[in-house]
Amino acid sequence: MALAGTEHINSPVAILVDDDVAVCESLGNLLNSVGIDAITYQSGQAFLNASLPDRPSCLVFDVRMPGLSGLDLQTHLMRNGVSTPIVFLTAHGDIAMSVQAMKAGAHDFLTKPVREQTFLDAVAKAIAIDISRREVANVSNKYVGLYDALSSREREVLRMVVAGELNKQIAYTLGISEVTVKLHRSNGMKKMQVTSFAHLYAAWQSLPDDLRDSV
Repeated sequence: MALAGTEHINSPVAILVDDDVAVCESLGNLLNSVGIDAITYQSGQAFLNASLPDRPSCLVFDVRMPGLSGLDLQTHLMRNGVSTPIVFLTAHGDIAMSVQAMKAGAHDFLTKPVREQTFLDAVAKAIAIDISRREVANVSNKYVGLYDALSSREREVLRMVVAGELNKQIAYTLGISEVTVKLHRSNGMKKMQVTSFAHLYAAWQSLPDDLRDSV
């Protein structure tokens, strides 16, 4: 493994997996020149044995390598819920490979030799996607934590509020007074740190499906 540049939790990093050392060094230097750190591995197994950095990232996989191929790595990551964007770079690709990779969610499929700007553009776009994904995940994690502090009744009431039900409808369904509904609604919104219906709706939609349906 080689790490170039100064690691920072918010700085982008591209992780290259290619058995060609010269390619790794060349692309690593190119990435460093535009402020993107590069971590390189010469085999798929070496990559799997390491831990992915908790930073905005892009994965660059060679398709054909001794042992695990780039497509094997993509399949492994998908099965383990890793959604870091992948750019494939290969001298041995064909249409069937590119179709398989793209259908499985690859960001791009480039062939060697690749123009420097084409490569940088693909990596930059993939990192931008990862930044957006991480921001969405951070928002979701925040509201999951706040949701955990809600009582069962507050969850019931807020779920019905988000569904568009009026206080009197909620009161009738739950067999409680409108005053009690308003109290649970107010307390629940304070705990979720929202101040309007629109804010509550957005926060609620950011929760995982299983939580939104639980009470």
